[in-house]
Amino acid sequence: MKKLLLKRTKILSTVGPAVNSYEKLEQLIKAGANGFRFNFSHGTFEERVEQFNWLREASEKLGRPVAILQDLQGPKIRLGMLKDDMRMDVKAGDEIVLAYGIEHDGSNNIPVQYNLAEKVKPGEPLYIFDGKIRTKVITKESDTAIRVRVENDGTLMSRKGINLPDTDFGGDILTEKDLADIEFGATQDIDFVALSFVQNAGDIDNLRQILVSHNSEAQIIAKIETKSAIKPETLEEIVKASDGVMVARGDLAVEAGAEVVPIVQRQIISLCRKYGKLSIVATQMMGSMVDNPEPTRAEVSDVSTAVIIGADAVMLSDETANGSYPIETVKAMRDVILYTQDHIDIIPADNQIKSGDWRNAISHAAVNLAKELDVDAIVAETKTGATAANVAAFRPNIPIISVTSEKRSAQQLALSYANRSFIRPDGERAGVQLAKELFDNGMFGDVDNITVAVISGRQPGVSGETDTIRVRSFSR
Repeated sequence: MKKLLLKRTKILSTVGPAVNSYEKLEQLIKAGANGFRFNFSHGTFEERVEQFNWLREASEKLGRPVAILQDLQGPKIRLGMLKDDMRMDVKAGDEIVLAYGIEHDGSNNIPVQYNLAEKVKPGEPLYIFDGKIRTKVITKESDTAIRVRVENDGTLMSRKGINLPDTDFGGDILTEKDLADIEFGATQDIDFVALSFVQNAGDIDNLRQILVSHNSEAQIIAKIETKSAIKPETLEEIVKASDGVMVARGDLAVEAGAEVVPIVQRQIISLCRKYGKLSIVATQMMGSMVDNPEPTRAEVSDVSTAVIIGADAVMLSDETANGSYPIETVKAMRDVILYTQDHIDIIPADNQIKSGDWRNAISHAAVNLAKELDVDAIVAETKTGATAANVAAFRPNIPIISVTSEKRSAQQLALSYANRSFIRPDGERAGVQLAKELFDNGMFGDVDNITVAVISGRQPGVSGETDTIRVRSFSR
């Protein structure tokens, strides 16, 4: 008898011009996308409202809750426009001035879109164009300009990004644009807000206060892409303060060195498992599929590795936002996830799940019981999603069927490991009834009977009351 195989590591797809229609977004959900990232460096509020509406309509039609993630731009530091959009060659030993608020006249006085003089200090490294041009700060020329010395030959072009791996932004990572985007997002059906260039846990606390002031229910995803954020004690505090962490491998590679990224990725996923937080692996997971219909072997291995070390979700950026094969990319990623999880177990976490929490103890017991009895699924009755997320932290190798009366919880759980969420009214037998309904409707596949472990509380619909595990079987 064939059983239905649900992927446990989820897929987060970026929305852009390549999928800017209701039909394309519906196809992405059908292909296996569980969440959708919106890069707020681009697009208008009007475009976002239309896209959000399309997604919720498609989600409702397909009966699959999906997550919406608002990715804040953060202090994107870039060169300004060079004269006549020229290409400017520089050589090792050259000195250039990076000045805020000027127009380029063709000289070595280069415009920048951020006042670097307020933050950088002499001796700090400054990298331009994804690290292709490395410089060091020599001096502060004025209140709005700094002088740097070039350390390698290269070419400058308009609007190329700048990285400052050793610069302390002192908590000043939310721009006026970010604050306006947060205010807009609080009026929309947004499930997660991703904070760019996080340096410490205080950045998360600051954003949380702002979200609360706007009555937002969105959870916070910390993007790890700075050198300061990956210090061991800092990283653990960031994980604890946030609701999830994104390994933003592109900027992290520039700021800290490409060689550190695989190790930091594993450390982050392990910490997220320890504290029951979402982990998302991002950047170039299937980058070649922007232009090609098949992934490279290295990309397949990359996605498979993320599954094996227990990531909650893997993310697609340009592949779905601007690529020629967005639907095919999601399908290819789904196939890799399913094959991997069906042929190898998840590597045990480097850190034990934090102890001293009775909900963790109940969740752990449910996972152990499910394994011992070889059940087909764990059914979690949950109000806020915390119970289902805690079960997911123990990385069971079977589906977690989460049932909640809260739409927001169902949508946020769409990115949680192994979770398939359903919205149902609170009730004493909500989990059992859902399991029977899904069995009768064939969701468990072509089988004659199933057994599930149901984790619930004595007071349905009351948060924090999970204390019971039941085992139920259903037959044709």
